[in-house]
Amino acid sequence: MKILVTGGAGYIGSHMAETLVKNGHTPVVFDNLSYGHKDAMPKGVKLIVGDLNDEEALGKLFERENFEAVMHFSAFISMAESVENPKIYFRNNVFNSLNLFDMMARFNVKKLIFSSTAGVYGNPHKLPIPEEHTCNPTNPYGESKLMVEKILAWYDLSYGLKSISLRYFNAAGADLAGKNGEDHDPETHIIPIALKMALGQNESFEIYGNNYQTRDGTCVRDYVHVLDLVNAHLLALDKLANNGQSDVYNVGIGVGYSNKEVVEMVKKVTGVNFSVEYSARRAGDASELVASADKIKEELGWQPEYSDLETIVATAWKWHKNHPE
Repeated sequence: MKILVTGGAGYIGSHMAETLVKNGHTPVVFDNLSYGHKDAMPKGVKLIVGDLNDEEALGKLFERENFEAVMHFSAFISMAESVENPKIYFRNNVFNSLNLFDMMARFNVKKLIFSSTAGVYGNPHKLPIPEEHTCNPTNPYGESKLMVEKILAWYDLSYGLKSISLRYFNAAGADLAGKNGEDHDPETHIIPIALKMALGQNESFEIYGNNYQTRDGTCVRDYVHVLDLVNAHLLALDKLANNGQSDVYNVGIGVGYSNKEVVEMVKKVTGVNFSVEYSARRAGDASELVASADKIKEELGWQPEYSDLETIVATAWKWHKNHPE
């Protein structure tokens, strides 16, 4: 199957492109490289440098390539930045997605896997969080993803565009060979920031907030290995390829780790001790997000293989040591 992968030069998208190739598909990556990296692209995968706000370039791409499906990773993803500058999140994550969906409708491409987020839930009143939980985002990033989910429901009704939205919890880790890993600029995720501290690249390390109503006062998150995450996309694609209906699924393992626990695991894996400072909470941070993964396991047969915290940190550490810059 020929598949358009938007944002395919980014962290998750590049792992997805490689996995698609390994499974006999033909990915074509469309990325503006504002956060993606050419070096992350698998050998032989076509990279088109362009932006989803360029409707003319997007139209030519669809006309030329005859896609059978789309995997949509392209988005801004910083919760904190979205609070500071919501405008760019709604423009990029919502309006640009509309351009993509309109092009899919125009060229009769009816299968879409959408990269959503657990941030759509906000502060949960039930843990682990099931898909039918109330959605009440606490920041514009989560709001933008929820808006796209709602748009997709209407595009299914009006145009027959079948979509599966995967609500990621915290994607982390790197490929097992240490060739491809997480490299954001600026980096906002706790595991790579802590690993850079272990490498001596940062002078200080902060945990935001130690007065949450959690077991040790720090935020609790559900971490899923990037390889398990991309496998969920393959299973979702298989569902749509077999005339499956639109749906939403959590992608998490149902186990939460606190920020303190993550840092302790980084110290254990790296063998490096470093000091930790505590600062104020970030605006929009939920205290605890842990997935119910029952639905994706039962309906799609998804089973995480690499998502224990030690494996996640160890694979990320291998990549960061191999790519210190």
